[in-house]
Amino acid sequence: MYKFEIVRGLYANMNAIRRDERRGHSFLLRRSVGLESQKLPGQIVFISAQEMEDEYPQLTPKERETVYTRKHRAIFVSQVGKTLKSGGKHDDRAPDYDDWDLNGDILVHHEGLHTALELSSMGIRVTKDSLINQLTACEASNRLDLQFHKCLTNGRLPHYTIGGGIGQSRLCMYLLDKIHIGEVQASLWDKKTLVECTERNITLL
Repeated sequence: MYKFEIVRGLYANMNAIRRDERRGHSFLLRRSVGLESQKLPGQIVFISAQEMEDEYPQLTPKERETVYTRKHRAIFVSQVGKTLKSGGKHDDRAPDYDDWDLNGDILVHHEGLHTALELSSMGIRVTKDSLINQLTACEASNRLDLQFHKCLTNGRLPHYTIGGGIGQSRLCMYLLDKIHIGEVQASLWDKKTLVECTERNITLL
């Protein structure tokens, strides 16, 4: 459709929020605000969701992320969305978005929140084969009648495109050691949130 040449692509700057995002504790400016120079580690540890489950089967996926980021500071978790041996998933991913074998999330450990913080989610987009396989696994093959899906399976869209996003507000939370997203991003908050933040001396924008 776009006729991009090899190693060419489309860059988009988008402001968005996921449908199921938890607002309260959802989870550049360094020198000007006196940040430590080595906030981000020099290396990142790569591990698959299945490897994490194999090592910590008794923990939930989010607990595994916290354990790993606490130990390694920064990790890349691959194969997010793929069904694990336990029958569950590390995290939900739409079957018609990323190839579940070729995606992953970058996470760091947030000391203030004592948990893993996702900074980026990325992946190789579905091809005809992975689209069909993943829709079948989710019992959602009826989506193949939708326009995008038909264009992909009919060869009218490019294969093996890559996409991802960086959580700009989360990155600021991490670098500035903030524990509430409202400290780095202007928004509207309900009265309960405002009261709780005031009691904890958290200043929202």
